[in-house]
Amino acid sequence: MQPENKLLTLSFLVLMGTELTQVGQDKPVSALGTRRAEMSVPLLKIGVVLSTMAMITNWMSQTLPSLVGLNSTKLRVAPPGVPDRSIGVLPANPEDSWQVYSSAQDSEGRCVCTVVAPQQTMCSRDARTKQLRQLLEKVQNMTQSIQNLDQRTQKDLQYVQRMEVQLKGLETKFKQAIKAKMEELRPMIPVLEEYKADAKLVMQFKEEVKNLTSVLSELQEEIGAFDYEELHSRVSNLEERLRACMQKLACGKLTGISDAITIKTSGSRYGSWMTDPLAPDDDTRVWYMDGYHNNRFVREYKSMADFMYSDNFTSHRLPHPWSGTGQVVYNGSIYFNKFQSNTIIKFDFKTATISKSGQLDYAGYNNRYHYSWGGHSDIDLMVDEGGLWAVYATNQNAGNIVISKLNPATLQVIKSYVTNHPKRSAGEAFMICGTLYVTNGYSGGTKVYYAFNTNSSTYEYIDIPLQNKYSHISMLDYNPRDRALYAWNNGHQVLYNVTLFHVIRSEEL
Repeated sequence: MQPENKLLTLSFLVLMGTELTQVGQDKPVSALGTRRAEMSVPLLKIGVVLSTMAMITNWMSQTLPSLVGLNSTKLRVAPPGVPDRSIGVLPANPEDSWQVYSSAQDSEGRCVCTVVAPQQTMCSRDARTKQLRQLLEKVQNMTQSIQNLDQRTQKDLQYVQRMEVQLKGLETKFKQAIKAKMEELRPMIPVLEEYKADAKLVMQFKEEVKNLTSVLSELQEEIGAFDYEELHSRVSNLEERLRACMQKLACGKLTGISDAITIKTSGSRYGSWMTDPLAPDDDTRVWYMDGYHNNRFVREYKSMADFMYSDNFTSHRLPHPWSGTGQVVYNGSIYFNKFQSNTIIKFDFKTATISKSGQLDYAGYNNRYHYSWGGHSDIDLMVDEGGLWAVYATNQNAGNIVISKLNPATLQVIKSYVTNHPKRSAGEAFMICGTLYVTNGYSGGTKVYYAFNTNSSTYEYIDIPLQNKYSHISMLDYNPRDRALYAWNNGHQVLYNVTLFHVIRSEEL
């Protein structure tokens, strides 16, 4: 055997089975028959081993050459009388041959077969071997690709499963949100119908104005063709109707408040600032009052720009110190609560005199029924599209808020409305279109949560967020000309834009 060849040793252990084991233990077995029982153990072993060797040798001599492509070779058989125990395959070149050796048995009774493979270079030169090797490599590559694809598929499947769960959750949330939004929008359907009717009404006004304009044009050419008094009456009636329509267009229900817009940072923690809602369009003066008591000086800035970017102002001295931060400037005069009293004073800036004063009967003062932040805020004066209002509390109403409509000229109470909301539980309040809106606090998270409608004497709880940018609101008033809320927020003067939902009823015109 040459050293270049590979020696492959195949050892086969032939198990004798249960029957032979029992025979080896010299125990009689009836199933073997009398003749087999009489056979000795060594003879049985030798017979089985020789039979097995013959079978293996025969199989290898027939099958192995066909596997390696040596069917055309001849078998070398030992001549008679020569004790050669090998059977070989002899090709033309002995180095390229397969040699099969066999022996009877080893010392432990096992059959040992020895196969000498040809040199590796011989297999590598075989075309079929190369093809098999290439196929094997392709199969291995395909197997690796399939494994990679399987891993990616498993990952994608897991991702799809997760996305499916998330999409189901989103679908459920989306359905709930759509359902909730539809419930919110459902009451708006009648309102839209009213808007359609109102649009028709406006078109009618437009046609009437157009017709009246043509009549007036003809009247200029031919004086006396129409009754002047009748024509004047028609014009006055139309003006009133248009004014009422415009007033209703300006009013609405509060539905949203913008984020705070910081105008200036000045003054102490408490104070008030405002503009005149009845001033002409070119009058943008700003009025500024620092503190909530023991002060009587009001600053006047010529414009919002002067207020924001300069300290140029005119100082007005009031005859009495004010109480709280509920002052308002209305039609050229300032209305304020006299310190430590329930007296309302109207001070005219042009004449620098008190033009009117009056008392709010039973109104609490001197920190008896203040807002939750304190500050002698018992009486809060405010203005909306309908005029001048006073908000306060009385013992008769158990400390709950009372709303009184005031005559701006005489300060007489026109009408009062009692509510069920405690004054001390309110953070701040303001009027818009005859509705009082109350906040739930003055610090931290703030929202408008209570509304009392003086037109219907009804109330409701709402939820409109109000950004408390500097954590302490001590003044909050609505200006109908600017459509904005003026606020004093911890030494910062800020503005909030408001969103109103307009409802016009044609039968009210």
